[in-house]
Amino acid sequence: MHQLALGHRVIAPLLATVSLFTGAIAAPLIVPRQSITVLSTSQITTYTPYTWFSSTGYCSPATTLAWDCGANCNANPGFHTVASGGDGDNIQYWFVGYSTTLGEIIVSHQGTNPNDLIPILTDASIAQVNLDSAHFPGISSSIKVHDGFATAQLKAADAVLTAVQTALSTSGYKKITLVGHSLGAAISLLDSVYLPLHLASGITYKTIVYGLPRVGNQAFANYVDANTNIHLTHINNKEDPVPVLPPEFLAYVHPSGEIHIEDSNAWDACPGQDNDSDLCSTGDVPTVFEWNISDHDGPYNGITMGC
Repeated sequence: MHQLALGHRVIAPLLATVSLFTGAIAAPLIVPRQSITVLSTSQITTYTPYTWFSSTGYCSPATTLAWDCGANCNANPGFHTVASGGDGDNIQYWFVGYSTTLGEIIVSHQGTNPNDLIPILTDASIAQVNLDSAHFPGISSSIKVHDGFATAQLKAADAVLTAVQTALSTSGYKKITLVGHSLGAAISLLDSVYLPLHLASGITYKTIVYGLPRVGNQAFANYVDANTNIHLTHINNKEDPVPVLPPEFLAYVHPSGEIHIEDSNAWDACPGQDNDSDLCSTGDVPTVFEWNISDHDGPYNGITMGC
């Protein structure tokens, strides 16, 4: 799998006992704390098509275009690929198409091996950068995101936008769903900010991703929560370490919308940003001693990520 080219060094995993970051950052978006709720079986099942699409994001363009890359691809009948790309190395695999079953356009990005991703996410030299002004016009300079994720998203941004425009024209659908797992989840979250800036009004969006690392600072999390074009759900599995990285003391914050899968396989909806309840990832996986890297790939309601 692709390892982001960040010029990083591998250091010992960072513990949550270090002091909190004290730099000047935007204030958190204040929303009333709501109760954690448990999803019903029927609610969990509604995510299944998007889990399959996220898993299929690991497939190469050749197989995705033919839509014949095994059970994960064929689990969603009625899907028509418009375009796909990437090389699985310098550019993550991606595909865009539309589902006649769902009546939606799907945008998916490939994830990466967590053993490659975690050293990057625990490196104390992690940089935050502004979003590229040409691709993200009008976005406040207070919004900063992970340098590596921003670079990965830009590599396919223009091609993905063109493919989405084609899918809108071909299908006639006005709904776009962005999916992805791991690194692919981070890229798709940035796509969810990017695409509405370049597409016509009247389109509805949602973002459903899995094993999402923290992507940006407090201002970024606030923007995602407040933007009516972004409807984020990020699903985390048990003691997966990726969703609690990069650590909060480096000024990284998750937007709202977490669903956390418990050891019992119950799915808990966790309100707010980085909910510190032990029923949610931030509270359940506070230090390296609680990590279980094997949880990163799932299963998510019986589905394991991978082509």
